[in-house]
Amino acid sequence: MFSLLFRKYPLFRTVLYALIIAVALGIVSVVTKQVKKVPSIDDIDPAVGSAGDTMTIKGAAFGSVRDNSYVEIGGSRITASGYVEWSENEIKIIIPSNVQDGFVNVVTSAGKSKPAFFANEAGIPVEAPPDTVSSLPVIASLSPASASVGDAIVITGINFGTVRGNSSVLFSTERVDAASGEDENPSIAANENEFDYESWTDTEIRVRVPDGAASGTVSVKTDKGSSGMKKFDVKHPVGTKTYAHGKTYSIRLNEDVDSVASKNAFSITLRVPRPIVSSFQPAVELNECSVEPLVANFNNTLIQQIELQKPEKADAEKGKKFKFSQDFVVTAYAVETKINQKNVKDYDKNRVLFKKFTSPDSLVKSDDEEIVEFAKKIVGKEKNRYQQAKLVYDYFVKNCNILNYQRESTSSPKDLIGGFGGEEPVSGDAYDFSVAYAAVLRALQIPCLPVAGILVNADSSSKSHWWDEFYIEGFGWLPVDIALAKGLAFEPFREVSVDDAESFYFGNIDNQHVAFSRGWNEIKQSLVNGKTVYRPKTFAFQSVWEETSEGRVNYSSLWNNPIVTGIY
Repeated sequence: MFSLLFRKYPLFRTVLYALIIAVALGIVSVVTKQVKKVPSIDDIDPAVGSAGDTMTIKGAAFGSVRDNSYVEIGGSRITASGYVEWSENEIKIIIPSNVQDGFVNVVTSAGKSKPAFFANEAGIPVEAPPDTVSSLPVIASLSPASASVGDAIVITGINFGTVRGNSSVLFSTERVDAASGEDENPSIAANENEFDYESWTDTEIRVRVPDGAASGTVSVKTDKGSSGMKKFDVKHPVGTKTYAHGKTYSIRLNEDVDSVASKNAFSITLRVPRPIVSSFQPAVELNECSVEPLVANFNNTLIQQIELQKPEKADAEKGKKFKFSQDFVVTAYAVETKINQKNVKDYDKNRVLFKKFTSPDSLVKSDDEEIVEFAKKIVGKEKNRYQQAKLVYDYFVKNCNILNYQRESTSSPKDLIGGFGGEEPVSGDAYDFSVAYAAVLRALQIPCLPVAGILVNADSSSKSHWWDEFYIEGFGWLPVDIALAKGLAFEPFREVSVDDAESFYFGNIDNQHVAFSRGWNEIKQSLVNGKTVYRPKTFAFQSVWEETSEGRVNYSSLWNNPIVTGIY
């Protein structure tokens, strides 16, 4: 019947076809709606941004092409020109200039995504970052722009700081690398231990040209950073000084404390000398410390402390050994000088350096009447300060003998002048020569520093050693080593003949001297009723090596001489 109607009546066929197409289209529409998903956002980057930034939106069901889909931020639709990329899982847009805080949605024909939140960076209060550029020190001028070592110059500018603190003024210096023979062009800081800093304000610094400075530049370094460099010329009317053949030493110090006994709570403080920083020894670094120090650097010492609060704990610690060690890396240079004697001038007696290093102290008894009289007889009518220092040197070299061992700690360096005018030469060790020479020069009002440290042999062995430096106005410090001039047993890297030693070690020094003290280091005890220990004739000049708290504390201590663990 159905087939008869389909063949006999064309209109029936047309209606039937139309019905079939309508049903098919309905089914496709339903299926399509069921398959198409509402977009979802997994992440936006950045979540806090500014106009002009590129925002990346990651998620799903965005569609492979944008067509009529869009993104809105804070209710505002992104215009067509704002889209950079559109794909099924990622959209990139340019954040518009009128962007506000609000929700981010992706809208397609399937619907609107759940929102993510965006914040406009311009509307978020933040702490202003420090203006490091405007806080950097700036040098406006140097006056004068040319000076000799020891002369005062004035640096004007801004942002130097109201107090100096750890800030410094850096000058060019010249050192020659032994391997390449080329100038390393390093810098050297003005030395507070030589009273180079005379005044410091935020806009003006008065500083002395330090020993070892050379023509080049001057800069100011603060905790905010370093200034630009200003050209500066160092004049050398008195002579020249060369730093060469640098050697780097690894040096270990060891201290042991044991057999501790006390009925009270107590503390034992060790003041460990540190190698000093100077023009001939510019680099000193604490490389390792077996026990964390109480203070790493105070008055050129490292402070270690043993502290027990309860008596019963002290009893429990009885017999325990406390071991400390410190490893330093030190670079030292050989120094060679040439002096134009006719240009040597007398001292500026108003300088703090002059007053400090011509005065007697606990080590250098330059006010002793016998030493003063001895000094006058040695120099006679000679007025040239360099020649006076040379006459004293020549006397000790020609009239005294060197001992290759240390005399008793109770012996006096003054013994070296006891044989003045006598037939028999007197003898002394390196310590005696160093302290006696400093005392005689100070008695003549020549600034002089006895130096304590170690002498390193070519085989890496070392021993405590003492030498001197004296100051010439307009030039700086000159090294003197009477003990080596006299033939003290020593294994140098480069041989100095016996005939040349006398002339070489007045004004020159090798790179095998490592200094721990320049002059006397007067350390005040930290406890009013505590007890202190002094170690005479050792590798550093300092008044306090150990200190115990009030009450009776029994213990033993061992300080080993510095050990050289490497030479580079």
